[in-house]
Amino acid sequence: MAQYYTTMNLKSRFAPSPTGYLHLGNARTALFAWLAARAVAGRFVLRLEDTDQSRSPQIYEKALLEDLRWLGLNWDEGPDIGGPVGPYRQMERLDIYQKYYEALLETGQAYPCYCSAEDLAAERAVQRASGKPPRYGGRCRHLNAEQRSELEARGIQPVLRYRVPDSGMLIVPDRVWGERSYALADLGDFVIRRSDGSPAFFFANALDDALMGVNLVLRGEDHLSNTPRQVLILQALDLPIPEYAHLPLLLGSDGQPLSKRHGAASLRDLQLQGYLPAAVRNYLARLGHHYAETDLLDDQALAAGFSVEKISRAPGHFDVAQLQHWQRLALQALSDAQLWEWLLAANSSNIENRLLEKMLKTVSEDENLPIQFVAAVRANVLFPEEAVDWARRCFADEAFAELEKDDAALAALAETPAEFWPLAAVLLQQSAGDYRIWTKTLQQESGLKGKSLFMPLRAALTGRSHGPELAALLPLIGMERAQQRLRTAASVLSEARN
Repeated sequence: MAQYYTTMNLKSRFAPSPTGYLHLGNARTALFAWLAARAVAGRFVLRLEDTDQSRSPQIYEKALLEDLRWLGLNWDEGPDIGGPVGPYRQMERLDIYQKYYEALLETGQAYPCYCSAEDLAAERAVQRASGKPPRYGGRCRHLNAEQRSELEARGIQPVLRYRVPDSGMLIVPDRVWGERSYALADLGDFVIRRSDGSPAFFFANALDDALMGVNLVLRGEDHLSNTPRQVLILQALDLPIPEYAHLPLLLGSDGQPLSKRHGAASLRDLQLQGYLPAAVRNYLARLGHHYAETDLLDDQALAAGFSVEKISRAPGHFDVAQLQHWQRLALQALSDAQLWEWLLAANSSNIENRLLEKMLKTVSEDENLPIQFVAAVRANVLFPEEAVDWARRCFADEAFAELEKDDAALAALAETPAEFWPLAAVLLQQSAGDYRIWTKTLQQESGLKGKSLFMPLRAALTGRSHGPELAALLPLIGMERAQQRLRTAASVLSEARN
């Protein structure tokens, strides 16, 4: 008799279909399953459900493995590393499935169905018109051997259906939703093998879980209706039944299914935007799961604080602002050297902008320059493109006129007397670039102070009205570029006024 596992010696899995890039909802499911296993020193399995060969090109399998590794997940068994209960690709397990198909046929719990797609569509239309839920009516249930032979002689390739009992209730425990009851009469006989011989999801998914020793299945709540069918299959084959925990769906901040309009639809999107894996892990782990800690957690702490009982039944809402909060915390946790390495890696393939590479070439002359730059700008950087922008403002040989300027910076410059700029350039030269001496002297000579002094200087030197401390930026900009920008600020504004 099949039995439900406890969570002792827990073994969880992630079983995606490699038909596209890893969606954020599936990435969260993978993370939850991984955390559940790591929380109790259990095992985590990666299995590929690749039976839809037309939609499973090799590129997606490769991307799936890459994206999971980027997220920071590892697995104890999987298609790339093997394991004791492999293979871990469903298309390599067809012989295994055949054995169990034959067992169901021998006991009469499965039968071939020759109904065409048109027949089934017409049957569903009639059922809907009469207000009934669409389900297979069982017209092939009672075909005898002669009738089946005649149909096959006509070249009809049958599917294989599981014979669901006509009456009774099935109770299925769920670690998130509690016990759920299903009337068997509402299920209808369902397909377990397609006409081309490939296994249907209901069958292969359930069988693989049982044969691989998976005892906790975490998956989206859209699979709730699949669970009774899979439990019936496992009961019929006298195989172990895992515990199920169905996760509420992941929605956008507007309550609609997550998509590109919310800023990202896949894990790869976030990677390309420059998010750190630690930020994504910390954010996804809290989408529909409660942690008491509000600080950035390492993997050990994330696993220790994870529990299926802490999963909410309410949908998780993806919020870019919250993700950026975790990005900021993850960046703060990096040392200056680690942040510099991240910036180099993120920009190594950017053919339009080689400023960070230019900085790297100067390391032989000043090995401290990269770290000085990172230390100066890190509080104002969330993504690599922002660091590149500050690198341009510090190191590019661009005149003030060529700098991109925001409106507040232009306004600050417009309110500053024209004679201020030559004075600022001369005093910068006299102070030998010492920021404290320069600004103190400039305040005394110009009569300007506070925002009226520092805002125009920042605007002229960087084109921005806010950003890193000028004292840290000035040595990076350098004396020559700084003087040139100060001298031309007034003339540029004069031309703009005219």
